[in-house]
Amino acid sequence: MSTDRSPIRFIQGNEAIVEGALYAGLRFYAGYPITPSTEVAELLSRKLPEAGGTFIQMEDEIASLCTIIGASLTGLKAMTATSGPGFSLMQEAIGYAVMAEVPTVIVNVQRGGPSTGLPTAVAQGDVLQARWGTHGDHAIVALTASNLQDVFAMTVEGFNLAETFRTPVILLFDEVVAHMREKVVIPEPGEIPIIERLRTSVPEGTNYHPYLRREDGRLPMSDFGGVHRYNVTGLVHDMWGFPSTDSNVAYDLLHHLVDKLENRADSIARYKEYLVEDADVLLISYGSSARSALQMVVDRRKRGSKLGLLELQSLWPFPTETVREMCEGRSHVLVVEMNMGQICGEVRKVVSRPDRVFLANRFDGGFISPADILRVLHMIQGKGV
Repeated sequence: MSTDRSPIRFIQGNEAIVEGALYAGLRFYAGYPITPSTEVAELLSRKLPEAGGTFIQMEDEIASLCTIIGASLTGLKAMTATSGPGFSLMQEAIGYAVMAEVPTVIVNVQRGGPSTGLPTAVAQGDVLQARWGTHGDHAIVALTASNLQDVFAMTVEGFNLAETFRTPVILLFDEVVAHMREKVVIPEPGEIPIIERLRTSVPEGTNYHPYLRREDGRLPMSDFGGVHRYNVTGLVHDMWGFPSTDSNVAYDLLHHLVDKLENRADSIARYKEYLVEDADVLLISYGSSARSALQMVVDRRKRGSKLGLLELQSLWPFPTETVREMCEGRSHVLVVEMNMGQICGEVRKVVSRPDRVFLANRFDGGFISPADILRVLHMIQGKGV
């Protein structure tokens, strides 16, 4: 029987998020309970203080994200967790974290929407919201996973990317992944590399530029309230952090915010391939939908059908080159997701034959099954398209 001290655990998806966050060095959590992410807060209310961290239940989701921004600025790895309605409330503060370049991790366990929607039902309808929910031109990192070992790994990866690029990272899981239970092996400390914050080497009393960019996209930080005084703002700002209306400053800053992620989309891309080498039909999926997609690929392979699966684990920046290369030469591409085609639309934008890209989906609160996917495949092949 597994215990909290055993490396082999049989746990829920939300607990895998907690274990991954603690492994990555989480030291501050502020959040507000909301189905289906509440277990994250419940577990961290006990486990985070035991690890020497701080847990605060806030009055709402807006305050939660603003609070972790402040905690991160003081040098702590910080996270919050929510679902659709709460994620909507966080959008202004996400934009602030993008503009001020504050490392934060935001877990969104997706449920049916819009509005209160289907609070206890699965959905993947927040994909484009994660990319464009906050206003203005910007880039964002959003990661996902279909099994709990990968939920753990992508949570660690989320913290690593947040610290590397001084950016908010969204962990875009879904209700099925969050509430199912599987075996998870907790790695030994050091087995998965942990990226710590790059702190400035500028000595005390020396002029510190908090937004002086380096070629590798990283910006060294100084703990706010420490030895350096500097300005933090959501306004367009210069390298000292002071607001500026200079068009050249605005141009350079916005390009930096986008380019530091979009220009590294290939290196940020995380994905898995299943039987794609000789696949005539390629399925593309993510999150819990990818479980059904993989099951159908395996089942149809036994019947002689050449199907393969590309499972996306990074949705943003969108892995354009990976998707384009994987789709080339296939007779059909079938995108499997639980929304009305949010990633399907992105796939069609980047492939050479968008007319060969089709959608197998559900958005009614029911979990998409291999049978649902097979019906769409039969329809496509039956029409000879």
